[in-house]
Amino acid sequence: MYFERKAYKKLTEWKAEYADKYAVLLEGARRVGKSTIAEHFAQNEYKSYILIDFSKTTDTIRNCFEDIGNLNIFFLRLQAETGITLYEHESLIIFDEVQLFPKARQAIKHLVSDGRYHYLETGSLISIKKNVKDILIPSEEMKIQVYPMDYEEFCKAAGGNYELLQQIYQMDSAIGQATNRKLMRDLRIYMAVGGMPQAVEAYIAGKNFSQIDMVKRQIISLYEEDFKKIDASGRISALYHSIPAQLSKDPRKYRITTAIGKQTNTRADELLYELIDSKTVLPCYNSTDPRVSLADTKDFTSYKLYLSDTGLFVTLMFIDRPVTDNDVYAKLLSDKLPANLGYLYENLVAQMIAASGRELYYHTWEKAGSTHYYEVDFLISEGSKINAFEIKSSGVGKHESIKEFYRKFSGNVHNIYLLSQKDVGKEENLLLKPFYLMPFLT
Repeated sequence: MYFERKAYKKLTEWKAEYADKYAVLLEGARRVGKSTIAEHFAQNEYKSYILIDFSKTTDTIRNCFEDIGNLNIFFLRLQAETGITLYEHESLIIFDEVQLFPKARQAIKHLVSDGRYHYLETGSLISIKKNVKDILIPSEEMKIQVYPMDYEEFCKAAGGNYELLQQIYQMDSAIGQATNRKLMRDLRIYMAVGGMPQAVEAYIAGKNFSQIDMVKRQIISLYEEDFKKIDASGRISALYHSIPAQLSKDPRKYRITTAIGKQTNTRADELLYELIDSKTVLPCYNSTDPRVSLADTKDFTSYKLYLSDTGLFVTLMFIDRPVTDNDVYAKLLSDKLPANLGYLYENLVAQMIAASGRELYYHTWEKAGSTHYYEVDFLISEGSKINAFEIKSSGVGKHESIKEFYRKFSGNVHNIYLLSQKDVGKEENLLLKPFYLMPFLT
């Protein structure tokens, strides 16, 4: 089943403007749909294409890359081996899972310079040092990040009315309790299923939530196998698995030692960066001074980690049992799970911000004369100013931190938002928005 994806539009832009000078690399976690997007694009936009999947290609194809000094012979061999005819300026060559064969990636420089055909690569764990340490990374390579399906892509696939949300956002007034409740329930379905195409396909096919959960568990198992190839001790898996627990305890930052015990700083950092490079997690950094550029005040020692997919997050929350029962999902969908699920909604918002191509930032500071601290969950720059967001999973409740943040940084703040399950509203300068409107605020 093929779903309409935003990365496809970016590929058409690449083809129109850059393909004669640059190859394009679809980069992202395993199972987010990179290969499907690449092949669908090739079928629709080119006269012919050759797909080389380095996870299962033949030695004969690999041997073609041993000597690319004579590109005439190289292209003849490729066509002979695949049985596909290439047409100058009308054919695409896809290197799928290119991280498994670095020589192909290194060849991009010569292939693009030759100019006869266009080149598309897909890669997971692509920037891991072990995969690229002996090759020259081509400068003739553009990157397009592929994320799990965002809420708009999910609505289009599942027949939801995303245009209605856009109208509600533009109207900027309350829509009434009954409609708001229904739209929140729709959003919770997305939170439960997530945006991994296999899970979305299972949902559309009418599978129950336990069956969808098994699909997501298989994806998590695949990630664990990848992590073990990088670090056989299982410590990267431990870092990944500890994310929901650490967020639920609401510490100011992710603590590596909580997940894997004490390590040397260098080794701990290496493991963390390898996990971040896998694109399976989203790092959110503490900005030490939001008055300045967020990127310039990023604290690399103070950060949180979120999962790149809300559906995998739900499964990881209940990974201690063989399968998550339909009953658990039913409670989630009707908002009746007993635990405080603020961290699940935080993860949802983190995914929505990341899907818009932005880095994630938050800010904490100490309360005067107290051991407690203030915290603003997310910061997004808008022009020379910033928007600040506080997340409340249930009611609107107290929101001391965001108001204090506004007082402290008022000259630098554009808007402050409280995101919750409640209808659109306003309290003085605090804008109240339901979670399903977050994609329009990024």
